Amino acid sequence: MYSEKVMDHFQNPRNMGEIENASGVGTVGNAKCGDIMRMYLDIDDNGIIQDVKFKTFGCGAAVATSSMATELVKGKNIQEALQVTNKAVMEALDGLPPVKVHCSLLAEEAIHAALWDYAQKHGIEIEGLKKPKSDIHEGEEDETEEY
Repeated sequence: MYSEKVMDHFQNPRNMGEIENASGVGTVGNAKCGDIMRMYLDIDDNGIIQDVKFKTFGCGAAVATSSMATELVKGKNIQEALQVTNKAVMEALDGLPPVKVHCSLLAEEAIHAALWDYAQKHGIEIEGLKKPKSDIHEGEEDETEEY
């Protein structure tokens, strides 16, 4: 079963939509389940995420994790946003069923992909940021394979 927070973020997603001329846009997918997540970041000159939006094609858990991930990075600086993990997203949602853990991984990867795009556009390197995977299952570790 889903927690009340997961249901709330699924039924009333926060920050859904697009940002025109976004500072960074990241798109990630999961070939096994068909979920696709796109995250848009508006980052000011001080490296603070002023706005964040998402578009997600997928199940309720994918929408909920996208929504929560945007809430977790909004107002944060780049380094703080980089620290938002799939575990942080799951905890903020009061957990996910094991079969839906991959949705939180997508949310983490979408943040990283948008930050990577921002870094590429601005010719900067963000410490600790690695090039994002095009598919969430690339080089996946066994611990996330729970279904």
